[in-house]
Amino acid sequence: MEDDYYVSSDDDYYDEDDDRNNMELLEYVENYESLRPEAPTSKVISKESLLAAQRDDLQRVMDVLSLKEYHARTLLIHYRWDVDKVLAVLVERGKDRLYAEAGVTVVEDDNLVSSQFSSEVMCGICMDEIPSDQVTIMDCGHYFCNYCWTEHFIVKINDGQSRRIKCMAHKCNAICDEAIIRNLVSARDPNLAEKFERFLLESYIEDNRKVKWCPSVPHCGNAIRIEDDELLCEVECACGLQFCFKCLSKAHSPCSCRMWELWCQKCQDESVTVNYIAVNTKSCPKCYKLVEKNGGCNLVICVCGQPFCWLCGAPTGSDHTWDSIAGHSCGRFKEDEDMKLELAKRDLFRYTHYFNRYQAHTDSLKLESALNKSIQEKISRLEEKELTFKDLSWATKALYRLFRSRQIISYSYPFAYHMFGDLFENEMTAEERTIKQNLFEDQQQQLEANMEKLSLFTEEPFHEYKHEQIMELRMRILNLSTLTDKLCEKLYDCIENDLLGSLQWTRHSIAPYNSNGVEKASELMVSRDTTTSNYEIDLATNVD
Repeated sequence: MEDDYYVSSDDDYYDEDDDRNNMELLEYVENYESLRPEAPTSKVISKESLLAAQRDDLQRVMDVLSLKEYHARTLLIHYRWDVDKVLAVLVERGKDRLYAEAGVTVVEDDNLVSSQFSSEVMCGICMDEIPSDQVTIMDCGHYFCNYCWTEHFIVKINDGQSRRIKCMAHKCNAICDEAIIRNLVSARDPNLAEKFERFLLESYIEDNRKVKWCPSVPHCGNAIRIEDDELLCEVECACGLQFCFKCLSKAHSPCSCRMWELWCQKCQDESVTVNYIAVNTKSCPKCYKLVEKNGGCNLVICVCGQPFCWLCGAPTGSDHTWDSIAGHSCGRFKEDEDMKLELAKRDLFRYTHYFNRYQAHTDSLKLESALNKSIQEKISRLEEKELTFKDLSWATKALYRLFRSRQIISYSYPFAYHMFGDLFENEMTAEERTIKQNLFEDQQQQLEANMEKLSLFTEEPFHEYKHEQIMELRMRILNLSTLTDKLCEKLYDCIENDLLGSLQWTRHSIAPYNSNGVEKASELMVSRDTTTSNYEIDLATNVD
């Protein structure tokens, strides 16, 4: 077999000669993906499934505690729609504490109003005598006229407090019945009543720590619910956007959320431009406009006509020779100014180093996205030849592995910029920083070298090769894909344990590595039986 269709390797990362002596590795590689543990599941909540998802949680609490819907909603809003948390508090503290902390008042008899009132009742707010049929009493026992209640509800809804509207009575923490709020407000302002209903519905997302809106622009209308307790993860919405569930920025591991925030600010901040200006321009001593030097002579003349010395910035005359300016000398050393200039130059050079490599890999990822179409065309041509082998998924899997590793390498440069910069300068000595930086960069370069080799292999015109050549290329790509995956995992382990894990004063965490990439959330299918489990029923009956 000719060797001109692949690139030979003389480094220590991937030895092509081992492929011919390790054919048994191929079976392991093909089954490697199935050995991976599954990532925490996530669900897409669309506009259509939002109400069903909310009712599902409401029904669970209603069944366990035999509550009305608005009482169950009050409990869930207080505990941020965490049903497991509600059940845990029920077990640990009992019903009375559970209800009191959430502002729930449960009354056995619903007929509290007319029988205990005379024909007229004095409202405690407006102090007017009001007919008893125009007075509303809440579960807490406090009553006021319908007009005062309505005004109270309207103010709270307009102030954005409609999810937990408390009773008007002094120091009463009871939450008002949402059905009463709905009826009184709709009689005055139907549009505001609809707004109230929308706030109650959206509370399932706004107050739920496991549910967040997709940050797509324009908004796709979907929300994502994480089924696992690990909220530091990356997910993909049905609209195709991949984002960090914790900070709602685009997926950025192995950067922590704080590092990515600082990097974005750095890329957009004017301070970088200011550094460039400090390094490459001087201010005219007369008109104060910035002047950039475009020649070798140190006598610079501003557009306003003022000549000045480029070395010290002082105004001078225009008479000069190649090595001196008439009547001017600036040979005195100014330590502070020179130190500031050197620091600005160093910071700009360091930022440029990491930004250029981050941008280069980001651009490569965009260009390599076109490979998908090319790979599919090659596969189609091979299928037309009716070869003996049918499985060509190794090509598409290798392409996906390339995309995933390219994304990780790209974000590893912003991580390195902050990890070994000023962010943790008090956490490490200079010697420790050097050791850890060398460790990280060694692993980063190993991954980068193998990733580039994988990129080269995926571009091979394998649809033109003979059967033996295709099989050999297939084995090399599969082995290299597995090695790249392991190096990605090793890099994450280094970051989590050796770098971020050793910090004492600050805490930075990253989304865990997932060999299969960012998990695509599946559509939420609410088909739960309204019958609650016997375990949950026992909680309600056995706990006081």
